[in-house]
Amino acid sequence: MRVVVQRSLGAKVTVSGETVGEIDHGLVLLVGLTHDDTEKDVKFIAEKVANLRIFEDDNDKLNLSVKDAEGQILSISQFTLYGDCRKGRRPNFMNAAKPEQAEKLYNMFNEELRKQNLTVETGVFGEMMDVSFTNHGPVTLIVESNENKK
Repeated sequence: MRVVVQRSLGAKVTVSGETVGEIDHGLVLLVGLTHDDTEKDVKFIAEKVANLRIFEDDNDKLNLSVKDAEGQILSISQFTLYGDCRKGRRPNFMNAAKPEQAEKLYNMFNEELRKQNLTVETGVFGEMMDVSFTNHGPVTLIVESNENKK
């Protein structure tokens, strides 16, 4: 599992011109899943993301989590995070999980975040989406579960 975490001052996702998810401030998550991801990976990444200390405290130090900062989450499924660009000019997406598996784990991931008392907005799985946001900092991190499988 691979998640791009971006701190945001505000974000929204639209499908066919209609806003389907929107947050004021918090995190924009681009969520990619691969074939061997499991419920264990989902829980590991959800706990990690919910508790990453990437928001400033009163001393301008990155000491607060999205929960501490009373932020929200906009979670977007993104199979292209597992695109392989090493050969040729067209990415190969064979490492991305099949849609049925990915959707189940993506929904589970969002529920795990909600269990952490976070507000989670989403796009629409499998749809063409337009995501707009202000990356604050900018702060962008990549969190992967492969460290969890050792």
